[in-house]
Amino acid sequence: MMSDDKRRERDNNPWVQVARYSEIGFLIPAAVLVGYLLGLLADHLLHTHWIYLFGIIFGAISGFVSMIRRALSATAETDAEVADEERAKQGTHPHEPPPGPEVLP
Repeated sequence: MMSDDKRRERDNNPWVQVARYSEIGFLIPAAVLVGYLLGLLADHLLHTHWIYLFGIIFGAISGFVSMIRRALSATAETDAEVADEERAKQGTHPHEPPPGPEVLP
């Protein structure tokens, strides 16, 4: 398993970040293309000429859903890193819950 320092170093590498964002740029067109090709296949097998439109729409929707999921997971990772850094500044272990409020007698 990769240590936290190596993981942070890898994640801070500009080429890794470029790869992540370019992946999002290819995600939607690839999903639309796959939906189109599957729709054409269904049209050929069922002897119709309109199912490919549903394939394009389905591909676009699935591409957007996948893009949103990736964006949310990237945001969650960033939020977790910020929280870990704040806990490190406070002197607590990164995986311990933050201290609760003090109970007064």
